Amino acid sequence: MAIEIERKFLIKNESWKDAIGATYLIEQAYLSTSKEAAVRIRTSNAKAYLTIKGKTTSATRQEYEYEIPFQDAQELLQLCETSIRKIRYHVWLEQHLWEIDVFSGSNEGLILAEIELNDENEVFKKPSWLGDEVTSDSRYYNVNLLKNPFKNWHH
Repeated sequence: MAIEIERKFLIKNESWKDAIGATYLIEQAYLSTSKEAAVRIRTSNAKAYLTIKGKTTSATRQEYEYEIPFQDAQELLQLCETSIRKIRYHVWLEQHLWEIDVFSGSNEGLILAEIELNDENEVFKKPSWLGDEVTSDSRYYNVNLLKNPFKNWHH
């Protein structure tokens, strides 16, 4: 079984920009969502992926991801009502990769940091730019950011 263990955090300052590695322009949308699973299409630079994610109950969930032809993904994105656009930055800190997502469009102003772990209890260094943890806050799930965009929240 493919498992993803991921924790999400808000960003409290921009000092993460000093350590940017790779940069990706991402567009993603959902072909299907239910309480049990979500089927997502994602393009990232010139690559494309079909991802099936299981129900989120904690930082751990099932995840299956397959590369698909980019043209197919472009066509599948057109079948979706709306999509999320963001720039993803890779930032390495010790042995961990942080993915910093800077959202645009209806989620403009939202910046999230994600870290994938090998175990839910794995210890990792928290950088100075890391803000509050939002792993369990369903408002920050990408699938929910499509339904209730960040710009609609009362800040």
